[in-house]
Amino acid sequence: MKKLKELLSDTLIYGISSVLARFIGYLLVPLHTDVFLTSEYGIVSLVYAALAFLNVVFSMGMESAYLRYAKNREDAKDFFKTLQLGLGGICTILVFVLILLAPVLMPTMNLGATGNQNLYWMMLGILWFDAMVLVPFAELRLVRRPWLFAALKTGNIIVNVGLQFYLILELGWGIEAIFSASLIASGLTTIVILLVTADMFAGSWHTPLFKKALKFGLPFIPAGLGHAINETLDRFFLGNYMSQATVTELYGPQNTPDDIVGIYGACYKLSVFMLLLVQMFRMAWQPFFLRHSDDEKAPELFRDVFRYFNVIASFAFLSVALFAQKIVQIKIPGLDFYLIGQEFWSGLQIVPILLGAYWFQGWYMNFSAGIFIKEETKVLPQITLIGAAVTVVANLVLIPQYGMIGSATATLISYATMAFLLYFRSVRMYPVSYELGRGIGMIVIAALCLVMQSHVINWIGSEWTANLLLLLIGTILFLLLGYRRGATTISE
Repeated sequence: MKKLKELLSDTLIYGISSVLARFIGYLLVPLHTDVFLTSEYGIVSLVYAALAFLNVVFSMGMESAYLRYAKNREDAKDFFKTLQLGLGGICTILVFVLILLAPVLMPTMNLGATGNQNLYWMMLGILWFDAMVLVPFAELRLVRRPWLFAALKTGNIIVNVGLQFYLILELGWGIEAIFSASLIASGLTTIVILLVTADMFAGSWHTPLFKKALKFGLPFIPAGLGHAINETLDRFFLGNYMSQATVTELYGPQNTPDDIVGIYGACYKLSVFMLLLVQMFRMAWQPFFLRHSDDEKAPELFRDVFRYFNVIASFAFLSVALFAQKIVQIKIPGLDFYLIGQEFWSGLQIVPILLGAYWFQGWYMNFSAGIFIKEETKVLPQITLIGAAVTVVANLVLIPQYGMIGSATATLISYATMAFLLYFRSVRMYPVSYELGRGIGMIVIAALCLVMQSHVINWIGSEWTANLLLLLIGTILFLLLGYRRGATTISE
């Protein structure tokens, strides 16, 4: 139990910073959706999608490589300096390559003829700065300094959000304010964390170490690209593959494909609650299972972690899915902005589907333990590229008929496919009795509660009462299904 408490403690600290950062950052959604047109927010969504995609290439798996090999503290400084310098050199080269490719890439983000070409150049700066903090932040996680990690992450968001409010509301800037603020915040964070970890540069450059890190980390690029495709390609499909005739049929003649991208991107933000749970878990989970991989009772420990994760994820899913209509109607004090502008509410139907997709992403994170422990990371690109292929095919098939619902469903199918594929590979390499039946049962219960929502509302006559009743019933069933006699109590 001591080890589970250790994981919970780190998860909560990372979570507090992530929750605070996400909450502060979420204040930007009502600002953006109230000030900018749906088509303008569509451009913002596309540039952020490109950032997510390119961040994978710029990171080169060095964060995971550092966590894997720098746990040997005798060589940690050599690994730190080698990876930081190597990553900095390669990322600088990548920036110059992207400058040369600008005429080709700008039109894909709808920047070619919009007068927003400067967004592309700011995006390149953000990419470079974000890559430079990967290894230092991994060092903070590895030596268990979550409070410093939390402070730096939260400070980044505060600077970013504060600048955006100032530039947009006080100076009247357009969407360029979003990326200007992000660039400044990323630059400041890079300077501060490099100062904090300056003592780690006392190590020496070792080419063999860099080659070793590349061998471990490079498989994360296709794996990460697969995840990025699942996360971002839907915006490009909605903007470029859905015809105006389809948009008119599904959403009315007042909307264009660019509007639908903006609506989809804004409502996608509500799934942040499940994404946040998965991310805060991942931050603590990777170093946790690597620290305890040699424990003879680790498989039982990992099984219990998976069960507890599902109990929490099921509650998060049901809480957001049942109350999504109420959540977006919350007004930001002092600004008179809805949490999401009314023009974007037509996309709320995608929220439960995306929450389910991120729930399966959490499964994927759980099952990755065996792959890391056995250093079989070559499995990851195989699985995630299969997931990416599923995303592409499902988007092509579903978007023309179902629009945003089709795109969200494609993401759900992809993440579920990846989770189950990784499960079968992981347990073969590192046997863990994950008790999938319990997790599947919780998903079924959550889905049934959501399906019954409208019937219960009609029966009771009060939406709030009906939703609270369903949440209570669901929570009780989740806890009963998650209860296990004789759960592991590892004490060392």
